[in-house]
Amino acid sequence: MMTLKDYLAGISYKSPIPSEELERLRVSSVTNDSRQVREGSVFVCIRGGRFDGHDKAKEALAAGAAAVVVERDLGLDRQLLVENSRAAYALLCRNHFGDPAARMKLVGITGTSGKTTVAFLVKSILQTAGKKVGLMGTIHNEIGEMEFPAKHTTPDPYQLHTMLERMQEAGCEFVVMEASSHALDQRRLEGCRFAAAAFTNLSQDHLDYHGTMENYFAAKKKLFSMTDAAVVNLDDPKGEELAKELGPDAITFSLDRDDATLTARNIVSTVRGSSFLIVGRQLIQRARVGMPGRFSVSNAMAAAAVCHALGLSLEEIAQGLDACPGVPGRAEVIPTDTDYTVIRDFAHAPEELEQILRTLAPYKGEGRLITLFGCAGDRDRTKRAAMGEIVARLSDLAILTSDNPRTEDEGQIIDDTRPGLLEHKTPYRIIPDRYEAVKWALENARKDDVLLLAGKGHEDYQVLREETVYFDEKVLVCQLLEEMKEG
Repeated sequence: MMTLKDYLAGISYKSPIPSEELERLRVSSVTNDSRQVREGSVFVCIRGGRFDGHDKAKEALAAGAAAVVVERDLGLDRQLLVENSRAAYALLCRNHFGDPAARMKLVGITGTSGKTTVAFLVKSILQTAGKKVGLMGTIHNEIGEMEFPAKHTTPDPYQLHTMLERMQEAGCEFVVMEASSHALDQRRLEGCRFAAAAFTNLSQDHLDYHGTMENYFAAKKKLFSMTDAAVVNLDDPKGEELAKELGPDAITFSLDRDDATLTARNIVSTVRGSSFLIVGRQLIQRARVGMPGRFSVSNAMAAAAVCHALGLSLEEIAQGLDACPGVPGRAEVIPTDTDYTVIRDFAHAPEELEQILRTLAPYKGEGRLITLFGCAGDRDRTKRAAMGEIVARLSDLAILTSDNPRTEDEGQIIDDTRPGLLEHKTPYRIIPDRYEAVKWALENARKDDVLLLAGKGHEDYQVLREETVYFDEKVLVCQLLEEMKEG
């Protein structure tokens, strides 16, 4: 059992606790949940939107806590006063587990869109090159071939270091993780050092949390103060801005610019995948990725640039890209055995919707591009009308439905979204029940149509009020089509 002094390594603090007592006190656990305090715990007081852990500090000490970590002076004889208790909590968790990340190479991926795809592609490249890799992200966590559920894109510090310890014990050489803006803003990754980190793009999302795009971008940028190699998308305006801030050491990628470290050329895309040349200084390699569209090529280039920064050859990178079977819920073609195409994608923000719709438009042939979508509840309301406008502008038929309404009224969400649909003359239907909406779309799809199910992607649930129900669109499509054949 480590001492309190051991736990405080790397943390700046003020405390009335004598230094000899810091070296004597044995710590049993670290927690930010007052309900989990036991004899010898370090309780970290974190101030949240609805609850302030400082209100439980005295109670924690009474329950046997060795010390409490606070952001403001509570006048307690066993308090540790720090500038930021969230950052301190992350460092305490790191120290509790013995800093497993230090014995592996971390790769971080941030940006509004593409994080999950880039992370899967990097993992595929590294694994194909013979490396054992851990993955942390939106869909699930992986240790080699084993999968574990993921509650958040980037876990809370205790869960993060729990998983890192398991990965290290399993012999992982690399860990690829999605770094969300929430996690970066909340200092969940404090104390982690990344061998490489990538920035994909920035578009409107999460303003319900960050307030402004400037705050959102500032959160994303924090990752690049924690990395040895920075990889940046030059095709994104904020990526170009970030690259200038980082200076000449930044590793850049582009689909258009010759001044990037790596550039994609001769792009050929079908609904089943894309091929392209990776071109760099005295380097060239033909590559393929099993996903359609320019944005998929951009994601592949991000993964290529990351692995190039890690020392892999372009030949190894191309082999790893080709080996990736695709990413669940990302431009994923659902096998239907019909004369139309059904695709599910996680696009749930304006920029993402525009990208996937522009990608799919050329593949509809003589058919229609049909978009089934909704807007999430308890999230940024300002993007709803914009999403409706994009769908109406780029689709031949729009179906507005629900998408995790949470505690919000479905009717209100639809009312917020409808004005965007009305900006164009595109025919549309409103079917609030997503099950019925998918059923109607399948029943009314025609030869050569491309039906996009947007928003849910890999998710296998819907959040309705306080209830979470099973809802896997891929399974649902297959079931409904089977019923239609039988009926």
